[in-house]
Amino acid sequence: MQDFKSFSSRLSNLKSEEFENLALQLFEFQSQSNPIYRKYLEARNVSTQSVKSLDQIPFLPIRFFKDHQVISGDKANYSEYFSSSGTTGMITSRHYIWSEDWYLDHAQQIFESNYGSLEGSHVLALLPAYLERKGSSLVSMANHFIKESKSAHSGFYLYNQDELLEKMEMLAADGKQILLLGVTFALLDLAESGKSFSAPGNLVVMETGGMKGRRKEMIREEVHDILKPFFGVKEIHSEYGMTELMSQAYSKGQGKYTLPDSMRVILRDVNDPLSLSQRSQGGINVIDLANFHSCAFLETQDLGRFDENGMLEVLGRFDNSEIRGCNLLVQ
Repeated sequence: MQDFKSFSSRLSNLKSEEFENLALQLFEFQSQSNPIYRKYLEARNVSTQSVKSLDQIPFLPIRFFKDHQVISGDKANYSEYFSSSGTTGMITSRHYIWSEDWYLDHAQQIFESNYGSLEGSHVLALLPAYLERKGSSLVSMANHFIKESKSAHSGFYLYNQDELLEKMEMLAADGKQILLLGVTFALLDLAESGKSFSAPGNLVVMETGGMKGRRKEMIREEVHDILKPFFGVKEIHSEYGMTELMSQAYSKGQGKYTLPDSMRVILRDVNDPLSLSQRSQGGINVIDLANFHSCAFLETQDLGRFDENGMLEVLGRFDNSEIRGCNLLVQ
């Protein structure tokens, strides 16, 4: 398991029936090689040998990334990290990474499995809160997508709304897909700017990142009801990811997410974080096999549910938890 390159290659062609076996192998490795996770298991009096199935795996609270280096293996192998966003004075998470190049390839594979090849698309990234700081995994991913699109029109935008609208109108005649990837508050600012806009029919609007303390929190339906008429789209797409995860999930509308092959979600009881939920709704625990270098078993502060078709809906956050991550709208 110390051979991360070999393990990472297995994820690119992962079959659903292989997930549990691979996750259990990873649990055995990380329970021994990750000092923070090992101490957490010891505090909960959990032995590696007692875990035989996914529902028996303990999930590390995501807040440990704020105060500790959550690393599997030799710390000397890690120098790069992604950091989370946060308001002034807030302690941010650091996720030390094995390889940024691998992360970007993995992110591209997940995206293209949902939306097709990046080449042939125009990627417009409206990410002001992220561009104004260093260490954002989302900016790294967006920059990679921009390069892989091989479009001279792809690029980042801060607060230059007029330039962005003109660019989208100009690309309308192109026929290629236009992906507008935007932090939620910036998309709302644009939609409520009073500017006139002839929406192109080849536009995909994808919101991520929430409000970042810039606006009051809103339920998803309110946000989408403002964005859809302005951008002339039937659905608003969403990306669900966070600093502490190497994988992303995507929604093509109504806030319902398709999980990538490398990720599983198990819901926990909202009143007892150590117990699994007996209902279709609860706190979101994530198994992300792409976190093979850190900790693949994370207890997030998000609430979720599964619909009748097994798709994940992210409902919001637990009370009094910090607002962070991507697409954390209050439901």
